[in-house]
Amino acid sequence: MLILLTFHPDNLEIFTHRDVDTVLKRIDGSYNIWLRCIHFRDRTGTAKIIKHFGLNPSRVNMIFNHSPVGIDEDVEDCLFDSYEILSSQIKNNEFEVVRGNIVVGNNFIITFEITELKILSILANNLQKRTLDIQKCGIDYLFYLIFKDILNNYETVFTYISRKLDDLEDEVLDNSGDESTYQKIATMRQSTRSGRRNFQSIKLLMAIMDNEDFQWIGQPVKELFNQELVHHVDKLWQEYQAIRAWMSELMEIQRDNIASKTGERINRLTILSSIFLPITFLSGFYGMNFKYMPELEQPWAYPVVICMMALIVIGSITYAKKQRWL
Repeated sequence: MLILLTFHPDNLEIFTHRDVDTVLKRIDGSYNIWLRCIHFRDRTGTAKIIKHFGLNPSRVNMIFNHSPVGIDEDVEDCLFDSYEILSSQIKNNEFEVVRGNIVVGNNFIITFEITELKILSILANNLQKRTLDIQKCGIDYLFYLIFKDILNNYETVFTYISRKLDDLEDEVLDNSGDESTYQKIATMRQSTRSGRRNFQSIKLLMAIMDNEDFQWIGQPVKELFNQELVHHVDKLWQEYQAIRAWMSELMEIQRDNIASKTGERINRLTILSSIFLPITFLSGFYGMNFKYMPELEQPWAYPVVICMMALIVIGSITYAKKQRWL
């Protein structure tokens, strides 16, 4: 699906269609535009879009070959960013990771969304409701709003993680969890790895913006990035590292809990084996086929041996309980 947002001075025009040629004909180069390509995996259609905006044809391969996450430092034709963003959507204790690309030119932004990025849909709806003259502010201001909402999204994600870890911490510290508790923490920790790459990408963008030759973001928006988002990124980065460390600690404690429970089971089995060892000896002793066994001909010999075995078991269990082995 293709969504074209054209920013007029007094209103925002939205046009939605599935045909590339139809959408490209609606583009007016005199206005700032935002083209959203959602679940759009047509290579030929993507090549038409890239050609229409005068971009390097190699960008098509970068879009379809899942180029490494981060800013492409070759910024001659555009600002090209490949993203992996943790979404607040959870499935099987794993965070949904949405992937795609953002392309910024002189008066356009194109987002290739392999999975629909809901924060962009919310941003588009908000732009309809408020009077924001992107035509006057510049398309780079929209780029700033996108990154601002991405960072706000991470606050929501981290809040959810903290609540989830609070519940898991209770299980771990009460030693009421099992291997599934450990697996939940490990799965959650693994699914948050893309957050590190995303923060590194944002830091790289801010470093690149400091270059004097960087033309895709104007000075007013650069100041917004430096004044508002730099501190925000550092704060979220510290929170991200703290959450990862918290997960590691819980995993270590739960691993010790599992090892302790396993040791207790082995200990109980060892004690039970020790209790029945004398009985095994007696039964083996009287199982030998010798004619002159002690008390073999006595009628009371069998019940005496049975009572002796029972006393051994009862005495061993009593002693183990007094020693708190059982």
